[in-house]
Amino acid sequence: MSKPTLLALTAFAAVLASPAAPAAAADGGPVALQCGQLFDARSGRVLDARTVVVREGKVAEVREGLVAVPGAQVVDLSGHTCSPGWTDLHVHMGSQSSPQSYSEGFRLSDVDYAFRAADFAGKTLQAGFTSVRDLGGEVTPHLRDAINQGLVEGPRIWAAGKSIATTGGHADPTNGLNDALSHLIGPPGPTEGVINSVADARQAVRQRYKEGSDVIKITATGGVLSYARSGDAPQFTVEEIESVVDTARDYGYKVAAHAHGEEGMKRAVLGGVDTIEHGTYMSDEVMSLMKERGTWYVPTIYAGRFVAEKAKIDGYFPDVVRPKAARIGALIQDTAARAFDAGVKIGFGTDMGVGPHGDNAREFLYMVEAGIPAATALQAATIRAAEVLGVDDQGVVEAGKRADIIAMPGNPVADINAVMDVDFVMKDGQVYRMPDAEREPAGPDA
Repeated sequence: MSKPTLLALTAFAAVLASPAAPAAAADGGPVALQCGQLFDARSGRVLDARTVVVREGKVAEVREGLVAVPGAQVVDLSGHTCSPGWTDLHVHMGSQSSPQSYSEGFRLSDVDYAFRAADFAGKTLQAGFTSVRDLGGEVTPHLRDAINQGLVEGPRIWAAGKSIATTGGHADPTNGLNDALSHLIGPPGPTEGVINSVADARQAVRQRYKEGSDVIKITATGGVLSYARSGDAPQFTVEEIESVVDTARDYGYKVAAHAHGEEGMKRAVLGGVDTIEHGTYMSDEVMSLMKERGTWYVPTIYAGRFVAEKAKIDGYFPDVVRPKAARIGALIQDTAARAFDAGVKIGFGTDMGVGPHGDNAREFLYMVEAGIPAATALQAATIRAAEVLGVDDQGVVEAGKRADIIAMPGNPVADINAVMDVDFVMKDGQVYRMPDAEREPAGPDA
């Protein structure tokens, strides 16, 4: 399918699925957000009343108290806590798991996934996530472009495009195919994101550059939901990972590594990746190595809990997937607790697309359950997430930064459950949700 066709279809889906966003101000002038409290992501403290003045998509100034700003449109958030917009560092906008997920790949086209992605993007933004890093999905770079052009409502997206795997690895697109289909399609190579050598690794990264990716994703070990037996076996050599990372640096890319098993994780850190995703069997040795190398950890507790719960349901997962989901998924929350105690740097991510899009904020609750302070969890989705992305224009509410601002009744540092009640969303100075607007309820607790 051509890119323009996909963009047009995605935009049409958004028109059907989402109400039009209200303008920041009718005349394009300044907006004054009168916040009862403000979460200061830099210090991790909740400040008393502040008035945030927004002009031309950026924070112009932050004033103490609820003050009048001549000529500004006033948004009364005096009963709310304002916060920088959140970033989810691990999502999959083009999909959402269900018992039909494995068969849908044979029945649905890019058009179907584009329609769904537009809906998922809207739900994610409405939940308070103004930025996401999409770690694997061929529809998502097109969705990113449509959002950037104002055709679709959704968060700012850093898109990986097709994940890079080894033959039979977690992101091998031919896993689970019968012999006839495998012979018809032929063995996938670097263009399809499957590598088996240092040279292949370079080619795969260059292909992702050609396709317009913003970040590189590798699957350093087996995975839970792939149609393959192992969920944790290492799947790259250190040299292959180094080749991915070195080539990625040529293009200014950061590299994220899906990893459950200890050996694959260790190779990924030694190979120079920027983030470890999931990290289920992370050992003390790996944690020490990550601290030494400055590698970030993105736990995705939500996904682990979700798949462990769904593994109890007959028929939700194929037989080859079910035992992995039951065994691996339940461990991630404990790993996050140990990693935090060890001083590993933690960024916020959910692996949403495993669970229902729009329920991303539930990850905060699970982080706090794991013993991570609420303020630290909130920083992981704001200022720390910006560090992971390598940007300095978001993640805090300060003069000169992007006007990505959300608000919720209550104080999320005092009661983390407040994160589930976001009812004001602004991205780049544009208001997408006001407190009197209703939102679809979040997904079930998993």
